[in-house]
Amino acid sequence: MSDDEFEAVRRDPDPLRRGRRATELITLYQQRAAELARLRRASIDEAYRDLGLNYTEIALRLGVTKGRITQIRNSAPAPERAFFGVGPVAVGIPRRYGFEDGRERTFFDAADAATQASIEATLSRLALASTNFAIEPDDADVPAGDAVVICGPKSAPVARTLLDTDPRLDFVREHDRWWITDEQTGQRFDSPYRRPDSTVRSDVGYFGRHVLGNRIVLHIAGIMSVGSLGVAQWLDANLEGLFNDNRTLSVSGVVHCDFDEDFAVKATRLIAGPYTW
Repeated sequence: MSDDEFEAVRRDPDPLRRGRRATELITLYQQRAAELARLRRASIDEAYRDLGLNYTEIALRLGVTKGRITQIRNSAPAPERAFFGVGPVAVGIPRRYGFEDGRERTFFDAADAATQASIEATLSRLALASTNFAIEPDDADVPAGDAVVICGPKSAPVARTLLDTDPRLDFVREHDRWWITDEQTGQRFDSPYRRPDSTVRSDVGYFGRHVLGNRIVLHIAGIMSVGSLGVAQWLDANLEGLFNDNRTLSVSGVVHCDFDEDFAVKATRLIAGPYTW
């Protein structure tokens, strides 16, 4: 925080605005402190792995005790925290509109809400603060800052905005069915559950991590909304390897998931990717 920014908050005569801004800045700089802790841990690991130094030597070079090195490595956020950016991270799902008793009402799909909660749990595990927001049906702009956009192209044009920047994977609709397509191989992935007369409880979903300057936007979209939940659960289980192989890169892939009669995800696997650009 700059001195001018700090003094501006202190001098603000409006107590509510002053309180809101103070809260925002506390969250922001707590996230910066967590990122610095992650960077320090990563630096220690890299010095050990790449420079051939032992932890005693690293401690001496950093001006701390060997015990402090152990404490840093055990307590700092995991390196894969940076997959989502620095934080705080805004997590959005589509607001949907329908009619009940002749009246228009708004609601959120239960599987979308479950996906949002799953992502928020992953973020919390990685010491990333999160907020949530609603994606309106006409939203086309990508949110500012680090964000997770859980939305297919049918729900809002922001999904198309993001998909248009992925050179490898895309969504297409043919004969009232949606497919995830590989633009290079021509391979297509549909939802087994949506096939005519199908009794298979499976779906597929897409993820795309977009590195946009100094921020990260993660895009998640299923053919069905349960496919998005499958992606979220696969990412949580495989984040370390995915990040280690693609630290500074944009990356996308397709995940298959199986679910039960209550649309709870039972198993996930990667079926395409990860592709980088």
